[in-house]
Amino acid sequence: MPPSSSVVSFLLATQPIPAPVHWRPDSFGMALFSVVVFTLVGIVMAIVGFKIWDRLTPGNLEEEICRKQNIAAAILGAAIILGTCLVVAAAMLG
Repeated sequence: MPPSSSVVSFLLATQPIPAPVHWRPDSFGMALFSVVVFTLVGIVMAIVGFKIWDRLTPGNLEEEICRKQNIAAAILGAAIILGTCLVVAAAMLG
């Protein structure tokens, strides 16, 4: 079964691919506003990521850290939050 002409023309297209459009703040106030918004979104996403991880794993990580003062659990919680923050930061920059 030969490929259709639209698929062939799409694969052999010579038009350049347009560059992605990035938003840039026009003033200091807009830059400050975007920093505050992205900071709040990042913090909320880090908390949500930690809570999801805590729900999906056996035991209660928050209780281990806060009530039982478990240092190993605190290090694990920090690693979870840092990993979530890396993903959120990459998504915001990309």
